[in-house]
Amino acid sequence: MISVRGEAVLEAEPEIARLTVHVQSQESDRRTALDRLTERNQRCLDLVKSYGQAVEKLETGRLSITPLLKYKRREGDIRAYRGTVQIKITVADFGVLGELVARLGDLERTAVDGPEWDLRRESEVYGRAARQAAHEAVARARSYAEALGSRLTGLVELSDEGLGRPQERGVALAAAYGGTGPGGAGAEPEPIDLEPAAQVVRAAVEARFTVSPPDLEPR
Repeated sequence: MISVRGEAVLEAEPEIARLTVHVQSQESDRRTALDRLTERNQRCLDLVKSYGQAVEKLETGRLSITPLLKYKRREGDIRAYRGTVQIKITVADFGVLGELVARLGDLERTAVDGPEWDLRRESEVYGRAARQAAHEAVARARSYAEALGSRLTGLVELSDEGLGRPQERGVALAAAYGGTGPGGAGAEPEPIDLEPAAQVVRAAVEARFTVSPPDLEPR
């Protein structure tokens, strides 16, 4: 029996980009803070939805309204209320990404984190990497068998070793923070030039093969 390991390393262009947007409000009155947060959140959602199918997924994450005390080490009067809502965006059309990031960052009290480049979970790149890893395992086992004067006669086992887990990912970050003006009044901001980062996908398999008796006679 011969046991071998096959590995493949592929580099591919990203298929999606993820953005995380934090919308915030801070007011002396709880209800006012909530109202401001609701308005800014809706303004942000409307902007993202205006890009239609270029945006693959839009999700609202955590929302909180937090009282801010005057004194940190003991109970005291509340000086303000801070509201925060998190919005997660998955963009499929990179042609609009730079413009979207710039316009989101131009909104009032809004912070943008990203993009985080990625492949879709069902990307064919993962399957291609798996096939190449299996082919390498067969080629390596055949090479060993030939060196011994044997030939492969059967496959005993083929197992995954981290299939579909990108071990290295190129990640670029662009952060834009909204000003204090209402919704970024005035001319639209210039789009930010963003270069997609290549994704490195690794796949590895372990395989065991049966072989014919080796020819160990000296030549």
